[in-house]
Amino acid sequence: MAPPLLLLQDITLTLGGNPLLDKAGFSVSAGERLCLVGRNGSGKSTLLKIAAGVIQPDSGTLFLQPGATLRYLPQEPDLSGYATTADYVLAQITDPASEWRAAAMLDALGLTGKENPANVSGGEARRCAIAGALASAPDILLLDEPTNHLDMPTIEWLERELLSLNCAMVIISHDRRLLSTLSRSVVWLDRGMTRRLDQGFSRFESWREEVLEQEERDTHKLDRQIAREEDWMRYGVTARRKRNVRRVGELAALRAARRDAVRAQGTVTLNVQSASTSSRLVAVAENISKSWGERCIVRNLDLRVLRGDRLAIVGANGAGKTTLLRLLVGQDQPDSGTITLGPSLSMVTLDQQRRTLDPNKTLADTLTGGGGDMVQVGTEKRHVIGYMKDFLFKPEQARTPVGVLSGGERGRLMLACALAQPSNLLVLDEPTNDLDLETLDLLQEMLDAYDGTVLLVSHDRDFLDRVATSVLTTESDGIWTDYAGGYSDMLIQKKGGIEEEIASEKPVVRSASSSKETAGASRAPAKKLSYKDQFALDNLPKEMEKLERDAQALRTKLADAGLYSRDPKLFQKYSADLEKIEAKLAESEEKWLELEMKRESLASGEN
Repeated sequence: MAPPLLLLQDITLTLGGNPLLDKAGFSVSAGERLCLVGRNGSGKSTLLKIAAGVIQPDSGTLFLQPGATLRYLPQEPDLSGYATTADYVLAQITDPASEWRAAAMLDALGLTGKENPANVSGGEARRCAIAGALASAPDILLLDEPTNHLDMPTIEWLERELLSLNCAMVIISHDRRLLSTLSRSVVWLDRGMTRRLDQGFSRFESWREEVLEQEERDTHKLDRQIAREEDWMRYGVTARRKRNVRRVGELAALRAARRDAVRAQGTVTLNVQSASTSSRLVAVAENISKSWGERCIVRNLDLRVLRGDRLAIVGANGAGKTTLLRLLVGQDQPDSGTITLGPSLSMVTLDQQRRTLDPNKTLADTLTGGGGDMVQVGTEKRHVIGYMKDFLFKPEQARTPVGVLSGGERGRLMLACALAQPSNLLVLDEPTNDLDLETLDLLQEMLDAYDGTVLLVSHDRDFLDRVATSVLTTESDGIWTDYAGGYSDMLIQKKGGIEEEIASEKPVVRSASSSKETAGASRAPAKKLSYKDQFALDNLPKEMEKLERDAQALRTKLADAGLYSRDPKLFQKYSADLEKIEAKLAESEEKWLELEMKRESLASGEN
């Protein structure tokens, strides 16, 4: 086996009286690609900083092969002290013969090199730092969340670029797709200690569960052994004195081992509070357009969002994803066209900038609104400490200012605030930022079980594949296209060409020109709806309103906790009636939607 280029061994570090790292470490050899994983706050970034020589451990060994070059990409790159982005990248290159790579990397990442580092956005600073790390062609790359603030095209470019390199890599990321593609070994940092799996990330999660299950079995055996010794202490101290002393000492050692054992961190408890069911149509966009100055963000978009949809909006940074999201929920108005929102919508928004979090407020005050020790969670009140524990916050953090929380902790706090409110429409703008893999799993499971509708902006490809039922992506010049399925489904469809409608409940959104061509090719002789269809279209909304009122009246009667015990037959009758009314309501909504689409198709044919 080749000697390691970089070795960390028996690294210990204590912060605030608690050991963060306890004899942790890893090694990486030439060409090896290793990912470092663990829960938020477990010390991954700290361990990588120790490897980069940024901070010093309390004890342990750090060895870097003489002559080996190392480049470290931190989560928050510091470009201060440089006049331009090109100056920063050139400063990372030690070989003058390789300075041409600076301009090439900056260009590939969409930068000119003339940008002033003091004025760049978070995404531009990240791309500049990546250009500096890659242009230097080091022997070892240490990458801490390299995909943060990057859009989908840049993430895919970075993935391809890293695959083509022969250098050793240590990567921290919450992007499962990136880790599965790049990694060949995994180092798991858990409770201050590291364990290594010499297989790719795709095998990691099942291996981790096996390790945790074995720990539980070992803990159970230890508990049983202590119980046996304690029973002997109570009833069996009659043997020879020397043997008694030895067994008393062994019991004390067992108790110490049990006391000192660090249990695995719990999991976040995510339960979304559902409001009353929304209407079948959540949002209808008709021929909407939106521009900022001379730049067109949305052009002639027609879209329907139905109850239960999980619509993901993807595209490059600056394409207008957040603007489109705000248009669809009525927070912004289009320049032309109309957006109609369904009735009875209860919307909860999770903002990627986390502007709703006051850095000066304590964690408890943020959750309670400054109103005592109770949190309103749906229709019930819960003590703030108990609710905090659901999101892995410790009781002593209740008075911690929000401003000192880590990125992952702020992400969990945003989820805690959002999920406490009843909703039937969740609007999530980059919800996966800074969340660890376990919390991402639970967020996905929560969204799968959610009865309402989800509008989602994310750059996490794996998360989109798990959650989205359709993907709305920008093509060019304000044109957006809707693809059925998740992110991978979208890629397959784009490669094959979307020239025909996908067999799906949702219509494919096309540009104005292609929509007219399709309408012209399949135009029916009829110019308008038949009298029967027009009558149904006019009267179905009134009928649906009546059915909804009747259904709500039956739900109110069935909510009587004592009804079943008083009159089981009447309870069964109400239940059967409600089932029939809900089925008829769904049928009426489908019929109305079909007729409305037919009417619009005929109208476009006349034009």
